[in-house]
Amino acid sequence: MSEPPGVERVLRALADPTRRVIVERLTDGPLSVSALAAPLGVTLTAVAQHLQLLEEAGLVRTEKTGRVRSCRLEPGGFAVLERWLAERRSIHQMRFDALGEMLARDK
Repeated sequence: MSEPPGVERVLRALADPTRRVIVERLTDGPLSVSALAAPLGVTLTAVAQHLQLLEEAGLVRTEKTGRVRSCRLEPGGFAVLERWLAERRSIHQMRFDALGEMLARDK
């Protein structure tokens, strides 16, 4: 069973611990790139590269206003992941239900 292209990109983006920290920090609201970089102990360039991957995965949106680039979460990438997880959950739930029925018949 192959994954939709968006799911693979989202999972790859979230595989990195630094990117997961960025996503966690953005759950409280938009932040500038410099505000994101400060507690991470990495350069602005490194944060910008992480943000680019998160943006390509549809998880983050960045906007530049004047000299400040701000970032916020984008629900689209999360929706792709949620749908994929729901499908997997549904498949396994049906299998567990069938197993339960089979075990009940064997009693």
